[in-house]
Amino acid sequence: MNITIVDYNSGNIRSVVNSFKEVAQNKVNIEVTSDLKKIKSSDKVILPGQGSFKSCVDALNNISGLVDTLNEFTITNKKSLFGICVGLQMFADVGYEETETKGLGWISGKVSKIDNQNGKYKLPHIGWNQINIVKESKIFQNIENNSHMYFVHSYEFIPKDKNVISATTDYSSNIVCSVEKENIFGTQFHPEKSDKMGLKIINNFINL
Repeated sequence: MNITIVDYNSGNIRSVVNSFKEVAQNKVNIEVTSDLKKIKSSDKVILPGQGSFKSCVDALNNISGLVDTLNEFTITNKKSLFGICVGLQMFADVGYEETETKGLGWISGKVSKIDNQNGKYKLPHIGWNQINIVKESKIFQNIENNSHMYFVHSYEFIPKDKNVISATTDYSSNIVCSVEKENIFGTQFHPEKSDKMGLKIINNFINL
């Protein structure tokens, strides 16, 4: 099986690459690339994302044909894709970080700044927090509810259809921290930085 981690110059993805390689242990071929042919021919794709919504969308658009290739892979061919952090946020129709920016539109919704209740909550939301699993998800097999995951973000994804939400975390309000829609998976937290439980989530995705 071939799994591609999309490298589109959006911050440091070394920890994502290392954790997937650690879990895969040569049983699965992990490739880090922005080569469209390799993405098309892979079985699964990881879409990481660090930085702002706008900078990540711009970086995707800067590679000619990449967005079309991801659309074809995910929407047309229904192959499994996993978005991490801003990688998940870009599933939305629109994001409001820096300026209004069009997202991929795979899961209808918007990305807005977390309401910090007039400074009561520090932004970014950074560090370990518990997740509340709200529906059965293939990537949460053998993950205990209220497990701690590692977060770094100031913006949250608010999907229109609440049925896609697989987990939330409590920070100022119930923040969506995981979604699943058919072949599309995403986490707001960083599984690659979330110790054993995070590696288990990565393993679940690899074994889909």
